[in-house]
Amino acid sequence: MKILIVEDDEFITEALRLVLAQQHYAVETANDGEAAWELVQVFAYDLILLDVKLPKLDGISLCRRLRSRGYQMPILLITGQDSSHDRVVGLDAGADDYLVKPFDREELVARVRALLRRGNLTSAPLLEWGKLRLDPSSCEVTYDQQPIHLTPKEYALLELFLRNNRRVYSCNAILEHLWSYDKTPGEEAVRTQIKGLRQKLKAVGASDLIETVYGIGYRLKPLETISVPSVEIGKQTQQQTLFAIAGVWRQFEERVSQQVALLERATVALLQEQLSDELRTTAEYEAHTLAGSLGTFGLGEGSRIAKKIERIFQAQSISTEAAAHLCQLVTALRQEIQRPEAQIMATEHQQETSPLLLIVDSDRLQAEELASIAQQQGIRTRVSTNLIAAREAIYRENPQVVLLDIAISPTTEESLQLITQLHKQTSSVPVLVYTTRDSLGDRLAVAKSGGRYFLHKSTPPAQVIAKLAQILQSSDRIAKVMVVDDDPQILATVRSLLEPWGMKVTTLADPRCFWETLAATLPDLLILDVKMPHINGIDLCQVVRNDPQWNGLPIVFLTAYNDTDAVNQVFGAGADDFVSKPIVGPELVTRIVNRWERIKLLRSLAEIDPLTGVFNRQTAIQEFESLLNQAKADDQLLSLAIIRLDSLQQINIHHGYATGDALLRRVGQLLQQFFHEQAIVCRWAGAEFMVGMYGTSRSDAKARLSAVQETLYQEVVANGTGELNFSIGFAHYPEDGTDLQSLYSTGTTALVPITIAATYA
Repeated sequence: MKILIVEDDEFITEALRLVLAQQHYAVETANDGEAAWELVQVFAYDLILLDVKLPKLDGISLCRRLRSRGYQMPILLITGQDSSHDRVVGLDAGADDYLVKPFDREELVARVRALLRRGNLTSAPLLEWGKLRLDPSSCEVTYDQQPIHLTPKEYALLELFLRNNRRVYSCNAILEHLWSYDKTPGEEAVRTQIKGLRQKLKAVGASDLIETVYGIGYRLKPLETISVPSVEIGKQTQQQTLFAIAGVWRQFEERVSQQVALLERATVALLQEQLSDELRTTAEYEAHTLAGSLGTFGLGEGSRIAKKIERIFQAQSISTEAAAHLCQLVTALRQEIQRPEAQIMATEHQQETSPLLLIVDSDRLQAEELASIAQQQGIRTRVSTNLIAAREAIYRENPQVVLLDIAISPTTEESLQLITQLHKQTSSVPVLVYTTRDSLGDRLAVAKSGGRYFLHKSTPPAQVIAKLAQILQSSDRIAKVMVVDDDPQILATVRSLLEPWGMKVTTLADPRCFWETLAATLPDLLILDVKMPHINGIDLCQVVRNDPQWNGLPIVFLTAYNDTDAVNQVFGAGADDFVSKPIVGPELVTRIVNRWERIKLLRSLAEIDPLTGVFNRQTAIQEFESLLNQAKADDQLLSLAIIRLDSLQQINIHHGYATGDALLRRVGQLLQQFFHEQAIVCRWAGAEFMVGMYGTSRSDAKARLSAVQETLYQEVVANGTGELNFSIGFAHYPEDGTDLQSLYSTGTTALVPITIAATYA
C-alpha cells in the first residue's frame, strides 16, 4: 500500500516515514500542499497523512480540493492544535480522521490500518484467503498455521492482493502501489517479487495462490467457495483474446488453405524440375507468411513446419533429398491446418467488439427505442431500469458510454454520484444525461459531477444516438495505432487484439503508401513488419526517425526473425520494442497497452499547464489548428472564447501570489467542468485562457461562459467586498476569421470587461 506524507518539518517527516516503512508501506513525501497536489494528480495513493499548517497550500485547503475533485482516498490530518473547533474544521473539509502531535507510534499505525480498512469495505482487520492469513497489526503471514517469512516488498505485494482480492494488477499498477515514484524500477522487478512470493507460498503448500491473467497482470486465484465474476475488468480478459483470434481464423481459414495449396504446387513443380524463379519466390514468401501467422492461432507446429519450408526455398540449390523432405513438410503442414483443434477454433463464437452503450432509464419503452436505433448503427446496448442494475452492468460489462436519466431515482444525488464515479475512474466513461428535467440547477449539478452532455427528452432519439456515436468516435481514451504488414492475417489479428482495448487501429498492407497514411492517420504508435515487398520495415523506421515531426513516434516491430543480428538491426534502426512472430496475443497486448500508458503519462506532463490543469499554449496551438481544420472539412461552426483576468496583478500585489494562483486554478477547473470533450481549454498566457468550441453556436458558447461566471460569482462573493475584474471576448469561424491568428485578433478586439465584487481573504 502506498502512503503520501505531507509535512514541512523534515524531522517529523523522517520519523513518520520510518514508522510506516517498518509496516511495509511504500512511502512518499511532500513538504508543501502544492507539491502534494501535483503528486496526487499523477500517482495513486491509498492514504494521505496531511499536516494542517503547510506552506503554499494549507492542509485544510488541500483536503477540500481533493474532495471537490473526487479523490476518495482516506485522509488523516495531523496537527499540533487540539481544540474541538480545529477538529471540526478538518473533518468538515473531508478528512477521515484527526491525530494530534505529539502522537504515539502504535496509535498512528493503528489509525492508518483502520483507515486503510475503511477505504476497502470488503477488508477485515485480519486479511484471509482460504488458509492464508495476514495480520497487519503484527505483519505476520501464515498458511494453514505455518509461518511464512517474507521480505518487505513480498509482504506489501501480498497485502495489496488480499485487500483487493477481485482485482487484476498489471506490472505498472504494482509498481505504482509498492514503490516510490523516484525509486521505481523496471517491470522485471515485479516479476522477481512475484516469483519469490510464489516460491515461499509453494514451500508451505500454497502453490497456486497467485495466478497470471495473460495479457493483463496478476491476481489472487479465485477460491472455489467464492463466486468471482468471470469478467474481471470488462473486455480485458484472456477469453476475449481467444475469441478475437478465433474470429480472425474463421475469416482467413480459406486463404491459409490457398497458401498451402501454392506450396503444394511449387513442390510438385520442383519434383518435376519445372519450378520457375517466380513460383519459387512466391512459395518462399507464402511460407514466410505462414511461419509468422499460424502460431498465433495455436498452430505452433504449423509455424515451425512453414519455417523449415521457407529455408528450403531460400537455398541457392535444392538437392533431391531436400526436395523429398520438402514434400513431407508440405504434407505435414496440410495435416496441421486440418487438425480438429484448428476446426474447433474456427467455429468458436467471436465476442462482439463493437462499443457498448448502457442506457439507464426507468422508461423501458423509450430505452428500447434508443437501443434499436443504436444497434442499427453498430453500437451494442444494455438497458438498466434502476441504478442498482446499472452499477452491476458497469462492473461486469465495462460500457464505453452511458446514457442516463437523472430522474431515475427519487433524488438526483444517487444519479450524480454515479456520474462522478464514472468520471473519476481510471478510464473515464463519458455520461450523456437525457432527461425531462431542464433547470439551470440540474445542468450545473451534472456539469460539476463530470457529465459531458445534457439533452432534454424532447430531443429526437435519432439525434441522441448520433451524439453518442460522436462521443464514441472522439473519445480521448482512444490510442491511434498504425500497423504496416503485408500479411492481411497479421493485420486482422492485430486489429482484433487491440480494438477491444479502446484503440483505433489503422492497417496498411502496401508500404509504398506509408507516408500518406501516416500523415492522414497521425498515429500515437507505429507497428512495423521487418520483411515486406517494395520497402522493408527497417527502411521505414529510419525514414520516421530522420523526420523532425515524427522522430519521437514509438515504433514496435513484428518479426519472424529473433536471432541476435535481426534484433540488433531492429534496434539499430531506432525501434522501441519488438514482438516475435508468431504473435502471442497477450504478449502483444501487454507491450502495446503498457507503452500507451507511458505515452499518456509523458504526454500529460508535456501538454498540461501544471498550475491550472488545462492545456498549455504550445499544445493548444496544435489542438486549435486541428479543430479548425476539422470545422473546415465538416463545414461546421467553431467558436473561440478569450477569458482574461484583468485584476490578477493587483490580486497578487495586495493578497499574495498564492491567492492569485488559487484563482487561476479555479478558473481552469470551471472551464473544464462546463465545456465538453470537443472543446479545447488552454491557458494562453499568464492571466489569459482560451476555449475553442467545435460545432457550438454563439448562444451556446455564451451560455456556458455565463455558467462559469455565475459559479465564480457564487463562490467568491458570499462574504466579501473587493473586485475581480475580467474580460470575455468571442470570435466565430468563418465569419470572424478563417485561421487562429485572425480569430484571436477578433476575440481580443471584442473583449468586454466584467466586474464581480469579491473577497480574497
